[in-house]
Amino acid sequence: MIPAFWRRLPARWRPALLRHGLNWFPAYRATGGRIVHISADLKRAVVRLPLRRATRNGAGTLFGGSLYAATDPIFALLLAAHFGPDCIVWDKAAAIRYRKPGREALTAEFVVSDADLAAVGRALAEQGACDRTFTTRFVDGAGVVHAEIEKTVYIARKDHYKGRVAER
Repeated sequence: MIPAFWRRLPARWRPALLRHGLNWFPAYRATGGRIVHISADLKRAVVRLPLRRATRNGAGTLFGGSLYAATDPIFALLLAAHFGPDCIVWDKAAAIRYRKPGREALTAEFVVSDADLAAVGRALAEQGACDRTFTTRFVDGAGVVHAEIEKTVYIARKDHYKGRVAER
């Protein structure tokens, strides 16, 4: 998921490269979402989803598919950036709960805590793979929650993953 040259890049370039790379990646660009910030430690990202013709449904509010699609790769990318090219990271499951129609631009904050990283690191060392569930919310400018998204991410060491695939 993260190319081998990732570790050779200066650490200060990584957030900008990840942000610009994903914002210009055609599949993500088509969602309408834009990553507006990735922290220097790669533990936090902020996505903005504007209300535009391409993201609007027939009722004039943000299309639910756009809300979900804008969140799809973010947690997986943050984890992949931390664990590097020696790990496989996949989105495994997701659930979205719509709370209120979005009639303006919404933002979502994605946070991978130190505790999350430590727990995943321990699980990778002990078992070779793990699932981890993360939650984010789309909020408007006043902080009102419009949607909650729960993502389950699968993380595995490459050697463990390749062994599991070979067993099939």
